[in-house]
Amino acid sequence: MSSVFANVLKVHQWVYENSRGLVGHRLLFGNPTLLLRTVGRKSGRERTSALTYGRDGGDYLVTASNGGSPRPPGWLANVKAKPECEIQIGTHKIPVAARATYPDDPDYARRWEIVDKVNKGRYSAYQSQTKRPIAVVVLTPTS
Repeated sequence: MSSVFANVLKVHQWVYENSRGLVGHRLLFGNPTLLLRTVGRKSGRERTSALTYGRDGGDYLVTASNGGSPRPPGWLANVKAKPECEIQIGTHKIPVAARATYPDDPDYARRWEIVDKVNKGRYSAYQSQTKRPIAVVVLTPTS
C-alpha cells in the first residue's frame, strides 16, 4: 500500500511541476501543497519536493515527516546545508530562507499544531511511528 501512495505522490509532483503550477496546489486530498526547490548538498543539483504546508503569519511551514520513516527526508539535510531556497505555490515562485525547528524550540508545539491540522492529523500518526523528532521547517520569504 505504501508503494502505491508513494507513486501517487510522485504523479502529483509531476503534474504540479509540468503544469507550471496551474494544477497541483490543492490536488492531493485537498491539502495546500507547495513545491520546495533546494540544492542537493552532495550533488549540487536542483531538487524539488511537493509538500503540504501551513501558514504562520508571513511564514510557510512544512514538516520533515518522510511518512514516519526512521530517516528524515533528504530535502531536510539540503536546507540545513543551504537554507536559501525557493518555494512555488501555484504559479508563484518565492525565494525563502529555511530553518528547521524541533521540540526544544518554544514555538514548535504551536507550529506543529498548525501543520498537523492542515494535514488532518497525519503528522501525529507519523510521529507515533518513529523515535526521531519530526522537524517543522519554517520557510521565511526573503523578498
